[in-house]
Amino acid sequence: MTVLLSAIKVSVVGTGTMGNGIVQLLSQNEGVDSIIWKGGTLQRAHAGLADIKLQLSRLVAKKRMTEDAAAKSFHKIFITADYKDLNNSNCIIEATSENIDIKREVFSNLAEVCALDTVLASNTSSLSITELASLTKRPDNVVGLHFFNPAPVMKLAEVIAGLTTSKQTIDFAMSFARQLGKDPVLVNEAPGFIVNRMLIPMINEAIGILAEDVASAEEIDKAMRLGANHPIGPLALADLIGNDVNLSIMETLHTETGDPKYRAHPLLRKMVRANRLGRKTGHGFFKY
Repeated sequence: MTVLLSAIKVSVVGTGTMGNGIVQLLSQNEGVDSIIWKGGTLQRAHAGLADIKLQLSRLVAKKRMTEDAAAKSFHKIFITADYKDLNNSNCIIEATSENIDIKREVFSNLAEVCALDTVLASNTSSLSITELASLTKRPDNVVGLHFFNPAPVMKLAEVIAGLTTSKQTIDFAMSFARQLGKDPVLVNEAPGFIVNRMLIPMINEAIGILAEDVASAEEIDKAMRLGANHPIGPLALADLIGNDVNLSIMETLHTETGDPKYRAHPLLRKMVRANRLGRKTGHGFFKY
């Protein structure tokens, strides 16, 4: 594969929080030539596009971007609801919900339409790259490319090598992440990778402390901010990530390892059942 990173055509599947952030990140990079953004429906894609326009206008208002640069970024993005429109991409980034059944469906559809040399990257935060690769015609071209929320701001990207991922694909993903302004780490596939294997169990423990009435949510977060120098407390972070995502990652860790230390706390399950997912629903461990 001889893709010039200075003129790369990228597609993104998914119009949630991470999909929006990744598209904005790509649009602001001079080396990205164009972006095809696929939503589940055109209505969702249009809503995502409106959000990108708002985010770019905020950067202009804060004088972090010129109006011309914002217009140039915005006009790189083309929306669709049809997988066939992604067939001319050098790289396709899947950024759908953290649900293996949804991701299986996406990768099966991508395998039918994309060129054999297209790099297929998943933004999954914990699921198996090897399993997703097995659904494609070129499993060596499948890699994990895990951005962190908010994608345009956070410096880290985890590049995850599945069992079948080729060195060429890994090199591409590492170079691409750097081009996007990230400082990537290379990870051999394992449940939760690096960050979430440590981070989500910590959040789960904070939820347990809250459930046992050891301290209030405010005091738990204050203790970790001031005592461990964390920029944000674990419960506020849980709300930022989304409690549905936190639960999904804990379940993946528990299922894949069989280790009881990764058992999700009942209060986390209760929060998800109540749709108290955090910032995206306006209510989690805190109100927004």
